[in-house]
Amino acid sequence: MNASTLFAPLSGAAPARPAAPGRPLARRLSLLRTSAPEGARGPCLRLLLGEVVEMAAPLLRPARPALHLPPARHPRVVILLPGFGTHPLRMRTMARRLEEAGHKVKRWGLGFNFGPSQENFELLARRVCEVRERYGQQVVLVGWSLGGIFARELAKRHPEHIAKVVTMGSPFSGSLYANNAWRLYQLVTGHAVDQPPVEAQVAVKPPVETVALWSPRDGVIAPRSASGWPGERDRAVALRCTHIGFASSPEAIRAVAQELDRIP
Repeated sequence: MNASTLFAPLSGAAPARPAAPGRPLARRLSLLRTSAPEGARGPCLRLLLGEVVEMAAPLLRPARPALHLPPARHPRVVILLPGFGTHPLRMRTMARRLEEAGHKVKRWGLGFNFGPSQENFELLARRVCEVRERYGQQVVLVGWSLGGIFARELAKRHPEHIAKVVTMGSPFSGSLYANNAWRLYQLVTGHAVDQPPVEAQVAVKPPVETVALWSPRDGVIAPRSASGWPGERDRAVALRCTHIGFASSPEAIRAVAQELDRIP
């Protein structure tokens, strides 16, 4: 099963059935009992446990030396898109450091990311258009995990508003089940990971510069899913952070800042 069909029904497959009226819980419990296709695996348990340790990072951060980025050579307007089940506040450290470097950083405007819908895609597209008009320059979309999938699709639909897309641990390539989050995704959204309500070809590269940040230490998304293949992105950059660390680790923040400075 290929990630190019993440937001579209599989060819020849029956369309997704809407949850029966009054039975959303039964639908979700049924989805929990589904199995991943043979050969589709997420990262190992050791890496997944590393994500639990990373959750304590905010408690340790005050004791760490503050990260200072060099002044931006070309200040950009950036929209940060949070990962599945997270709020933009989870990316506030990245936002602050980028703003201190001279960039203008904006939230995506939708609160928690609880998965795709036609409505939130339309709202997000409107948000991007408004930010572009307000600041008079194309916007850079930086998406963490599922937020990166949103970013790629928006850049395909509205490339005239987007200067660049940077994904961080986003599963845009390979099997939809090559991660440790697909069961939680199905439980929360109420639809199968391969039968959501928004059509898209996720593995198809947007018509703007697209860079994939990935990590072999990611305990949620398989590295190949997040790094992709040539033709699915322009470049893949390997980091050493956890999946949760993409949102706030010094390494990830530096990598995003470097990508902002690489825009002509």
